[in-house]
Amino acid sequence: MPDDLAWETLDTETAYTCPGFDIVHEDVRLPDGTESDFDFLREGDSVVILPFTADGDVVVIEEWRQAVKRLNRALPAGSMEADDDAPRAAVDRELREETGYEADDVRHLYTAEPANGYADSVFHYFLAEGCTPTAEQDLDFNESIRVETTTFEALLEAVQAGDLQDGRSAVGIMYYALFER
Repeated sequence: MPDDLAWETLDTETAYTCPGFDIVHEDVRLPDGTESDFDFLREGDSVVILPFTADGDVVVIEEWRQAVKRLNRALPAGSMEADDDAPRAAVDRELREETGYEADDVRHLYTAEPANGYADSVFHYFLAEGCTPTAEQDLDFNESIRVETTTFEALLEAVQAGDLQDGRSAVGIMYYALFER
């Protein structure tokens, strides 16, 4: 049953494409019958992983982020790929590729649409426990990532102090602190 607030999509085209995302242009009809247009970023689904070692430390990454021109401290994360049948499959791949770690146990924490006013991004948050280094990193050509471990308390303090500014990581850390500890 359609919602009386729903917009009708009349036409869709990809206005711009690049590795990682597309910009989509749509012609739409608003609920009052007005025709307009709407542009949004198509990024799709990603996973964000809160990985704990057997000793209780958290595996984090430091990665250069060109858009903000600084080093970014964050949780491992990445986009789902075409051959990922579910977000859970992307967790194992992304954790291994970005950090060289693998987890004994993984479970879903939370799913969020971080910017649904202008993007179709969906972040699936997962808790990974019993993480151990098992391999070398296998980074994409455009990734510059350093791996380290820290305590969960230090991460939480960094969020509170505004030192950890990566939004998707901050949400995962705060969710865990509020609902899982």
